[in-house]
Amino acid sequence: MNKIHLIELPKFTDPRGNLTFLQDLDQIPFNIKRVFWTYDVPGGEKRGGHAYKEQEEIIIALSGSFDVIITDEKGKKDKYSLNRSYHGLYIPKRTWRHMENFSTNSLSLHLSSSKFDKDDYIHNFEELSRL
Repeated sequence: MNKIHLIELPKFTDPRGNLTFLQDLDQIPFNIKRVFWTYDVPGGEKRGGHAYKEQEEIIIALSGSFDVIITDEKGKKDKYSLNRSYHGLYIPKRTWRHMENFSTNSLSLHLSSSKFDKDDYIHNFEELSRL
């Protein structure tokens, strides 16, 4: 599925603490080539503000909460509030996004379909609409 959507990850509840895991392509629609995370984001700051030419991504709120704002080619914005560590937001390539409204001690995990490539970034919204 190449549309933005929430992925429900397995959740095993236990009185000692819950467990969620990632494995295989039955959960993730691409081979994971890079993993990174953002943390200690100061209040009021935004992260992202770009798209990727080829990279697909899944964003998970491992701790705390934040909003992922998706802007389509016409400028319409959709907000996805992530606050559960068993939900991942799938973002296909050529999707403009930024993250905001980080709670204290929030931790976002990013699973990427490709290794870091500065040439894959689209930093200008107008450039994205020309692709």
